[in-house]
Amino acid sequence: MGITLSQVLILAAAMFSIGLYGALTRKSVVIVVMCIELMFNAVNLNLVAFSFFTGMSALRGQAFAVFVMVVSACELGLCMAIAILLYRNRATVEVDRINMMKW
Repeated sequence: MGITLSQVLILAAAMFSIGLYGALTRKSVVIVVMCIELMFNAVNLNLVAFSFFTGMSALRGQAFAVFVMVVSACELGLCMAIAILLYRNRATVEVDRINMMKW
């Protein structure tokens, strides 16, 4: 008895839900970015699972997963740079206290 596609999809849906809940409820920019990374990992898990269970020999799912990881790493670098600049200017990294875009 092995792991089925539905079990992997349930795990990925749980990971995505936890990430979404964390991104919507947390105040710290660092925690929000970590939750977004968790959602990206759930998407990667779906891509690899569908590629594995459909029997695609071209490894398209894995290639897309690597692409998502590269985009995720770039997004993480930019978000951390923005968080550092916000901390230097405002002395906080809480999302609800950042109001630089308001009139």
